[in-house]
Amino acid sequence: MQKMMTQETVRELQCRQVMRRGCIFVKSDATVSEAIRKMQTAKVSSLIVEPRCKGDAYGMVTRKDILGRAVEPGPRRFNFSEGKVFEIMTKPLVTVPPGLKVKYALRLMKREGVRRLPVFDGKEMIGILCDSDVFKGLRVGPPNHKR
Repeated sequence: MQKMMTQETVRELQCRQVMRRGCIFVKSDATVSEAIRKMQTAKVSSLIVEPRCKGDAYGMVTRKDILGRAVEPGPRRFNFSEGKVFEIMTKPLVTVPPGLKVKYALRLMKREGVRRLPVFDGKEMIGILCDSDVFKGLRVGPPNHKR
Protein backbone atom coordinates (compact mmCIF):
# COMPACT_ATOMS: atom_id res chain seq x y z
CA MET A 1 0.00 0.00 0.00
CA GLN A 2 1.55 3.26 -1.07
CA LYS A 3 -1.30 5.75 -0.79
CA MET A 4 -1.67 7.71 2.43
CA MET A 5 -5.15 7.43 3.93
CA THR A 6 -7.20 9.40 6.40
CA GLN A 7 -9.16 7.64 9.12
CA GLU A 8 -12.35 8.18 7.13
CA THR A 9 -10.79 6.73 3.97
CA VAL A 10 -9.57 3.62 5.79
CA ARG A 11 -13.05 2.91 7.06
CA GLU A 12 -14.43 2.66 3.54
CA LEU A 13 -11.59 0.86 1.72
CA GLN A 14 -11.94 -2.80 0.86
CA CYS A 15 -9.36 -5.37 1.92
CA ARG A 16 -8.27 -5.87 -1.71
CA GLN A 17 -7.19 -2.20 -1.80
CA VAL A 18 -4.87 -2.44 1.20
CA MET A 19 -3.71 -6.08 1.33
CA ARG A 20 -0.24 -7.29 0.43
CA ARG A 21 -0.01 -9.59 -2.53
CA GLY A 22 2.54 -12.36 -2.85
CA CYS A 23 2.45 -14.14 0.51
CA ILE A 24 5.49 -16.16 1.56
CA PHE A 25 4.74 -19.86 2.10
CA VAL A 26 6.41 -22.63 4.07
CA LYS A 27 5.69 -26.35 4.16
CA SER A 28 4.14 -27.65 7.38
CA ASP A 29 6.87 -30.27 7.78
CA ALA A 30 9.70 -27.71 7.44
CA THR A 31 11.77 -27.24 10.57
CA VAL A 32 11.25 -24.13 12.63
CA SER A 33 14.87 -23.19 11.86
CA GLU A 34 14.03 -23.24 8.14
CA ALA A 35 11.01 -21.03 8.78
CA ILE A 36 13.13 -18.57 10.77
CA ARG A 37 15.67 -18.32 7.94
CA LYS A 38 12.90 -17.81 5.40
CA MET A 39 11.32 -15.05 7.53
CA GLN A 40 14.67 -13.32 8.02
CA THR A 41 15.56 -13.49 4.33
CA ALA A 42 12.16 -12.17 3.22
CA LYS A 43 12.07 -9.62 6.08
CA VAL A 44 8.58 -10.68 7.17
CA SER A 45 7.11 -11.55 10.55
CA SER A 46 4.88 -14.42 9.42
CA LEU A 47 4.63 -17.21 6.88
CA ILE A 48 1.59 -18.95 5.45
CA VAL A 49 1.79 -22.70 6.07
CA GLU A 50 0.79 -24.79 3.08
CA PRO A 51 -1.92 -27.41 3.55
CA ARG A 52 -0.52 -30.89 4.28
CA CYS A 53 -2.87 -32.53 1.79
CA LYS A 54 -5.72 -31.69 -0.58
CA GLY A 55 -8.70 -30.35 1.34
CA ASP A 56 -6.61 -29.41 4.39
CA ALA A 57 -6.63 -25.86 5.75
CA TYR A 58 -3.82 -23.32 5.52
CA GLY A 59 -1.99 -22.34 8.69
CA MET A 60 0.25 -19.48 9.77
CA VAL A 61 3.45 -19.31 11.77
CA THR A 62 4.49 -15.97 13.22
CA ARG A 63 7.48 -14.47 14.94
CA LYS A 64 5.36 -14.45 18.11
CA ASP A 65 4.73 -18.22 17.82
CA ILE A 66 8.46 -18.85 17.50
CA LEU A 67 9.53 -16.52 20.30
CA GLY A 68 6.87 -18.02 22.57
CA ARG A 69 8.53 -21.40 22.16
CA ALA A 70 12.00 -19.94 22.72
CA VAL A 71 11.13 -18.81 26.24
CA GLU A 72 8.77 -21.65 27.15
CA PRO A 73 9.48 -22.81 30.71
CA GLY A 74 10.11 -26.43 31.59
CA PRO A 75 12.78 -29.07 31.50
CA ARG A 76 12.35 -29.94 27.81
CA ARG A 77 13.14 -27.00 25.56
CA PHE A 78 11.74 -26.81 22.04
CA ASN A 79 14.44 -27.63 19.48
CA PHE A 80 14.14 -25.31 16.46
CA SER A 81 16.43 -27.55 14.36
CA GLU A 82 14.21 -30.58 14.87
CA GLY A 83 10.79 -29.10 15.67
CA LYS A 84 8.37 -28.80 12.79
CA VAL A 85 6.31 -25.79 11.75
CA PHE A 86 3.04 -27.74 12.17
CA GLU A 87 3.83 -28.12 15.88
CA ILE A 88 3.66 -24.39 16.57
CA MET A 89 1.50 -22.91 13.78
CA THR A 90 -1.97 -21.43 14.11
CA LYS A 91 -4.62 -23.37 12.24
CA PRO A 92 -7.25 -22.93 10.93
CA LEU A 93 -6.83 -19.31 9.92
CA VAL A 94 -9.29 -16.49 10.37
CA THR A 95 -9.72 -15.21 6.80
CA VAL A 96 -11.58 -12.45 4.97
CA PRO A 97 -12.93 -11.92 1.45
CA PRO A 98 -11.36 -9.23 -0.76
CA GLY A 99 -14.51 -7.08 -0.80
CA LEU A 100 -14.82 -6.76 2.99
CA LYS A 101 -14.38 -3.21 4.26
CA VAL A 102 -11.15 -2.66 6.18
CA LYS A 103 -13.06 -1.29 9.17
CA TYR A 104 -14.76 -4.68 9.60
CA ALA A 105 -11.49 -6.55 9.10
CA LEU A 106 -9.85 -4.45 11.83
CA ARG A 107 -12.74 -5.22 14.19
CA LEU A 108 -12.30 -8.92 13.42
CA MET A 109 -8.56 -8.68 14.15
CA LYS A 110 -9.33 -7.09 17.50
CA ARG A 111 -11.97 -9.67 18.41
CA GLU A 112 -9.82 -12.65 17.39
CA GLY A 113 -6.55 -11.26 18.80
CA VAL A 114 -4.69 -11.47 15.48
CA ARG A 115 -2.65 -8.94 13.48
CA ARG A 116 -2.94 -10.54 10.05
CA LEU A 117 -5.85 -11.83 8.00
CA PRO A 118 -5.28 -13.87 4.85
CA VAL A 119 -7.53 -12.67 2.04
CA PHE A 120 -9.27 -15.43 0.08
CA ASP A 121 -11.22 -15.11 -3.14
CA GLY A 122 -13.17 -18.34 -2.99
CA LYS A 123 -10.61 -21.07 -2.27
CA GLU A 124 -7.64 -19.07 -3.56
CA MET A 125 -5.44 -17.01 -1.24
CA ILE A 126 -4.79 -13.71 -3.00
CA GLY A 127 -3.08 -11.70 -0.27
CA ILE A 128 -2.84 -10.83 3.39
CA LEU A 129 -4.15 -7.83 5.29
CA CYS A 130 -1.77 -6.75 8.07
CA ASP A 131 -2.58 -4.19 10.74
CA SER A 132 0.88 -2.71 10.22
CA ASP A 133 0.08 -1.91 6.56
CA VAL A 134 -3.11 -0.11 7.52
CA PHE A 135 -1.26 1.77 10.26
CA LYS A 136 1.64 2.79 7.98
CA GLY A 137 -0.82 4.20 5.47
CA LEU A 138 -2.61 6.47 7.93
CA ARG A 139 -2.09 10.17 7.43
CA VAL A 140 -2.76 12.40 10.36
CA GLY A 141 -2.89 16.15 10.55
CA PRO A 142 -0.42 18.33 12.41
CA PRO A 143 -0.35 17.80 16.17
CA ASN A 144 -2.46 20.09 18.29
CA HIS A 145 -0.13 22.23 20.36
CA LYS A 146 -1.51 24.16 23.27
CA ARG A 147 0.20 27.45 23.91
